[in-house]
Amino acid sequence: MSKIIIQGGRLLDPETGLDEIGDLVIEDDRVLALATAAEGGAGAYSTEEDAEVIDAAGLIVTPGLIDMHAHLREPGDEEEETIWSGSRAAVAGGITTVAAFPNTEPAVDNEASAEFVVLQGRRAGYANIFPVGTVTLRREGEELSEMAGLAKAGAVAFSDADRCLRSAEMMRRGLLYAKMFDRPVVAFCEDSDLRCGGVMNYGKVALRHGLPGIPAVSESIIVARDIGIAEITQGHLHIGQLSAAGSVALVKQGKEAGVMVTAEVTPHHFTLTDEACEYFDPNYKVLPPLRSHADVEALLGGLRDGTIDAIVSAHAPHSAEEKAVEFVYAPFGVVGLETLFAASYTSLVEKHGFELLEVLAKLTINPARLLGLEAERGGLSPGKLADVAVFDIQTDRVIDPEGFESKGRNSCFGGLTMRGSTIHTFVAGRQVVSEGRVLGPSEETVAEH
Repeated sequence: MSKIIIQGGRLLDPETGLDEIGDLVIEDDRVLALATAAEGGAGAYSTEEDAEVIDAAGLIVTPGLIDMHAHLREPGDEEEETIWSGSRAAVAGGITTVAAFPNTEPAVDNEASAEFVVLQGRRAGYANIFPVGTVTLRREGEELSEMAGLAKAGAVAFSDADRCLRSAEMMRRGLLYAKMFDRPVVAFCEDSDLRCGGVMNYGKVALRHGLPGIPAVSESIIVARDIGIAEITQGHLHIGQLSAAGSVALVKQGKEAGVMVTAEVTPHHFTLTDEACEYFDPNYKVLPPLRSHADVEALLGGLRDGTIDAIVSAHAPHSAEEKAVEFVYAPFGVVGLETLFAASYTSLVEKHGFELLEVLAKLTINPARLLGLEAERGGLSPGKLADVAVFDIQTDRVIDPEGFESKGRNSCFGGLTMRGSTIHTFVAGRQVVSEGRVLGPSEETVAEH
């Protein structure tokens, strides 16, 4: 049996609180042992003939990240992304598990479509890809999807992705059925009547330029509604992509009242404000929109006090042609798989003084628990699957979207200097990134042969 020893790195495991210099030993697909420097390291293993030693001195060794919100576009929009290219992008960012959202064509609303996502993930052979099934058929909000079949095929959550469930009764039924399978419903909270065709946050920038804005209350009014429904159903409601201060307060109140409500946020929402839209760069056009400084401060507060459970990429690739139009006509969305850790580390730890373990928890064990994956993933304890990431948090790098593995180049972080480069990634003990380079052929190379 083959062994890999990741030697001399700073071992960080939010699940156990581990933060020590030491060695991590992988045997086949599992973590075999952790040996801190104080304990003498893993010298006994390094003398074995088949042991491969990887020097991690000066680097951090963490559980592989778990991104519970990404749009991989397959089936239907393969020119924007495929499960293969998205999976390569994930491991390039130290992400070993991805929840793929169902806003595809056709939508992932039945057992066969969920099985397709799982099989395509296995075919790619990089990150673990888990489908998110729809709440309603075709995401039309009128009839429940085949939730039992979706759960059987491996769906880890249910969501109509970027479509808000307009019907409170459909949300009630969705939460009740999802509870039967111990899955969360991930809610996109936006009152479309209040959105009124908006293209950015309703605030000073939109008013100054005479553009239609999306008010924060369009989000918080649905957050309040859905928390109320979660209270009466006792289902697990997960609020996707929090962006507004009022929504953070509502989630906090819901938790304090004992409602099973959890929440996520993206790095672009806690890093940038609507002032980034001043010059109409379509790469800052996202949904929910970038909001005010006060909203960003509330999101940071929610991350710090535990109101917000997870950090996600909400990876939404678009072709250059789609984004190369006027701001008003450009599609919403940015890519984020390859900058998820770097943006989180640089903003939260370097700028705002968060504890690194605290941030890592929202990228690893917390999403693992929310998706029911914590038995095998989200930590470094011996016996867990060896999904491991190794990052450099000391060296600056300039984000260059042209070098991304994703087909999408629509990053809102292009040109910014960050720390947190991915050096190595392991998925079930198999190295898929080495010295910052994704191993194995691209999808295009495979297709040519």
